[in-house]
Formats: sequence, structure tokens, C-alpha cells
Amino acid sequence: MTNARVVDEAALAAWGRGFARDLGPPAVVGLSGDLGTGKTTLIRAIAAGLGVSAPVTSPTFALVHRYDGAACTVYHVDCYRLRRPAEAIDLGFDDMLRESDAVILIEWPERLGTAAPPLTHRITLAYTDDDLMRRLDVA
Repeated sequence: MTNARVVDEAALAAWGRGFARDLGPPAVVGLSGDLGTGKTTLIRAIAAGLGVSAPVTSPTFALVHRYDGAACTVYHVDCYRLRRPAEAIDLGFDDMLRESDAVILIEWPERLGTAAPPLTHRITLAYTDDDLMRRLDVA
């Protein structure tokens, strides 16, 4: 079942915090969308909803950031810079998936190909005709 809506940045952040309340570990969330659609903004909101108090930054160059949440470990994985799925071997998904309290938030999961862990949730963000609004599609 798909759940789509159009949101501005504040509504996206509020939705992310609410989504986090119902997101129990273990969970693997894939976030797709063009550059600048708000994937990292949404991840910051989800992480805040999971009790992460540290600043959540994009791991574009590090590829993986780990945060301590209130009752879980939050991994933020950015696959944008991967050139081929085989590079995902070094990301440590096997170790992350072994943690029963892990919530793994993956930007650009489509770049992982068959190396992608099974997703429990798929979120897509897309531009709309209004530069300040985004289409949020949750499956």
C-alpha cells in the first residue's frame, strides 16, 4: 500500500518525527529521490524522533554515520557516491543487521543493487511544481 502526500519542509520534518515513533528496531528504511529533495532533512527528523541528540550530518564522503538513539542505534548510510554495488561490501551492512536495536536509514538504496539489505520501508521524495513542496511517497 502506498501513502503519498505533498509537504513543505516543516511538514516533512514533522512527518519524519512521527514516523520514527512507530519505527521500532530492527528496521531498514530506504530513502530515494533526486538531489535536493530532502532525504537528509527527513533523516534528521527521523533520527530526532528516535532520540538522537547529536547533530545529524550527511555521510556523503564517509558513507556511514552511527548515532546513539534513545533505545536504538541509528545508522545513516549514503550510497550516492557508490559507483557499483560491489562497493557496498565495505559498508558493514552484515554487522548493522546483526544488531537487534539497529535502525538503518539508507539514502540512494537503488545504487546498492543486489547488495541492498531487505527494506522494511521505502520512502521516495520528489519535486513538485512548487519549489517549496515535495511529494512524499511511503510504501
